[in-house]
Amino acid sequence: MSGAAVALGEPRTRIFGIRHHGPGSARSLSWALECFRPDAILIEGPADADPLVAYVAADGMEPPVALLAYAPNEPARAAFWPFAMFSPEWQALRYAAEHAVPVSFCDLPAAHTLALDTEPGDNGDPLAALAAAGGYDDPERWWDAVIESSSNHTGDGTEIFEAITEAMGALRAAAGDGPARAASDTNLVAAAPAPSDPDRLAASAIGDAEEAVPQPDPSASAGFLPGGIDLRTLQREAYMRQVIRRTLKSGARRIAVVCGAWHAPALAGKLGPAVADSRLLKGLPKVKATLTWVPWTHSRLAGSSGYGAGITSPGWYHHLFTRTDDPIARWFTRVAGALRARDLPVSSAHIIESVRLADTLAALRGRPAPGLSEVTDATRSVLCDGDESMLRFVSDELVVGEALGSVPESTPTVPLDADLRAQARTLRLKQQALAQQLDLDLRKDRDVARSHLLHRLRLLGIDWGTTITGAVRNTGTFRESWALRWEPGLSVAVIEASRWGTTIRTAAEAKIRDRADASDATVADISAALETALLADLGGAVDGLVARLEAVAAVDHDVTHLLAALPGLIRTLRYGDVRSTDLGALARVADGLLLRICAGLPGAVTGLDTDAAAQLRGLIDATHVAIATRDDAHATRTWLAALGLVADRDDVHGALVGRAVRLLCDAEIIADAEAARRLSAALSIGHSPAEKAAWIDGFLGGRGLLLVHDRDLLRRIDSWLRELDEEQFVATLPLLRRTFGAFEAGERQAIARAVREGTPATAPQRDHSGPDAARGALALHAATEILAGAR
Repeated sequence: MSGAAVALGEPRTRIFGIRHHGPGSARSLSWALECFRPDAILIEGPADADPLVAYVAADGMEPPVALLAYAPNEPARAAFWPFAMFSPEWQALRYAAEHAVPVSFCDLPAAHTLALDTEPGDNGDPLAALAAAGGYDDPERWWDAVIESSSNHTGDGTEIFEAITEAMGALRAAAGDGPARAASDTNLVAAAPAPSDPDRLAASAIGDAEEAVPQPDPSASAGFLPGGIDLRTLQREAYMRQVIRRTLKSGARRIAVVCGAWHAPALAGKLGPAVADSRLLKGLPKVKATLTWVPWTHSRLAGSSGYGAGITSPGWYHHLFTRTDDPIARWFTRVAGALRARDLPVSSAHIIESVRLADTLAALRGRPAPGLSEVTDATRSVLCDGDESMLRFVSDELVVGEALGSVPESTPTVPLDADLRAQARTLRLKQQALAQQLDLDLRKDRDVARSHLLHRLRLLGIDWGTTITGAVRNTGTFRESWALRWEPGLSVAVIEASRWGTTIRTAAEAKIRDRADASDATVADISAALETALLADLGGAVDGLVARLEAVAAVDHDVTHLLAALPGLIRTLRYGDVRSTDLGALARVADGLLLRICAGLPGAVTGLDTDAAAQLRGLIDATHVAIATRDDAHATRTWLAALGLVADRDDVHGALVGRAVRLLCDAEIIADAEAARRLSAALSIGHSPAEKAAWIDGFLGGRGLLLVHDRDLLRRIDSWLRELDEEQFVATLPLLRRTFGAFEAGERQAIARAVREGTPATAPQRDHSGPDAARGALALHAATEILAGAR
């Protein structure tokens, strides 16, 4: 029938039941739309997203993308509707834009979706029944063989959609569609969803929902009717019918409705009375919703990544959709290229044999063409030589793939997101789905600005980058390394952070002030906030944080809090030197904290159990390292004097005394002979085996090489162990295993060799008489030769 004849006759509505994110469905739909030439298109999706349709054809819009809906007063309540290039819905949107055809979304508005607690469900997987009938145990492989791998189009392209609608109608009848529809009016009040819980996210995708947080089992909720089709699905389909009625009333003569295959039977044929649908939709909860476009990724489309309505092979589907000419050979060529990039030997012969094997497997299995199953088996056998790790690489790299879409700069967004995009563009930081390492040199202005931005984003909970420790050879305060990866969910984090301000800097300053001003903030909390503020160059917050730190420190008498805070303050002083920050006030605070720690430490170590002693020991270690890096002679003397008071106590937990003795010995305050004497005293009669083991753990903890080089110390510990009776040895063994288990494997092996070889009666003592001029001359000569060779 010609378009003119259709225009003069009765209006025609065609229902195209598709598979979400299916390239075969997308190709079939494109062909059908070209044949049908609709004058109006309705697409399953939130009806209140219609104003965003205009951006589909805008410059800069590259799928995968997603519609994002969120509640402005509660941004964490959000929902996504993703689209890939091979999504039938996206192809329908593109067709409408290219042919100037009016297009609208026809599903429940996001304002209702965000307010509803129940998850939209399609009553399980209806395609599993069709797959089982076709002899497939995997419904996705069945769809791949029957639909996705087929590119033959005949007639007006409606045959496949009519067949799918008929099959879905049979499945819905078996599920009790008729009784459920009939019961919906009488059960509507009793089955209505409960009021929305603001602490949970309602997240909906096209057809099924992607949950930002776990949702309860829908089958356990009151929203499901006895017939087996849930109330939420019936309400969505009722709204779709209402939109179709409105479109017909507007004068459209050829309406194309693109929806999930499960919904097609509910929309086909006569729509029935509108009053029944109106009653079904009456009283739906509603919240204010804001919608926009955000970039998406292939990995978020993958079911293996937890996306409820997703597919397991988006990279494969993208290939099928974009490479219709000899797709199998082209796919193996891509696989070969990926393996060669990892320096694996793959030749042209491998590709040829892979294609032949895939074709043979398809013939043996009675399939018209190789599908993903055959391609995977051929890849494993020919290209990967049966190596599952290589096959996993191919799956992650190509079958799932990773592609990050983009949206136009003019897309509606919150001011904070606009500021982030502008700064990223200025600093040449590209939002990419693939992880990448960024090494910064803080002596360069651009790298300093990048560091500030990434630290501010982390403070706001936008984890675009995470710091890497020791990633560059030249470690120190001038170097910083980051692992960058942009996840689609960060778009929600940006919206959530927008409540703190309209720019990244002002929002970060506001949030860090709020954190420090909390009534329960400790000295350590404020110290950490101050360190973060310096790293992020939040100069507007530094003075207030220093004042807050002084005020809280003045009334906080807990030495453990002060010990926890001091290392961060000293690191902050070091960062200040690099970033040219005036931190004179902070230096005074750090000096004051150190004096109070040293005065209170001897009393703070008294009466501690094992767990408390272990915690305090960790704080002492961190403080000792921090003071050593400060290079302040007066501070070092003050701290070592406080450790000396702890080491001289006999009523303190052995782990703390042993650690104090070890630190003083390393600082050459206590000679080796004195350390040996104290060890002997700690291992003497009068102390329990547990106390002795704790002393040894404190003295040796993390320093196994000490026993290798100090044979006298090893001999003393060995003699003590030999003197233990069986009961004492069994009681002490767990503590010693914890101590020696913390040593490196090489250290433990060296200790074992030393024990087997035997220990001398005496150990060489450290010479405290002064520098050895002869050895110094040798070292100076060696250094000169090295530097001369470097020229």
